[in-house]
Amino acid sequence: MTHSRANRGTCSEKTTVTLDEHGMIQSIVVDDGCDGNLQGICTLLQGCSARDAVSRLQGIRCDDKPTSCPHQISLCLAEALEKLPE
Repeated sequence: MTHSRANRGTCSEKTTVTLDEHGMIQSIVVDDGCDGNLQGICTLLQGCSARDAVSRLQGIRCDDKPTSCPHQISLCLAEALEKLPE
């Protein structure tokens, strides 16, 4: 299942996640932002539980902003988890 979300408050514009039926991360793509860092984060998260990733990434801040690209990834993952069939 693939889910996309517009990012807010960051230089990245959109996050797209693909989860399998068990909530495991198949892929994450972040449009714009710090390309190398985001590619690294997205690659490290492949194969991880989306629930675990949300708990690790939520609340991370970038400088004085109330959010960050990792936090925006956590929001997209949480929305995707809500859409998975029980």
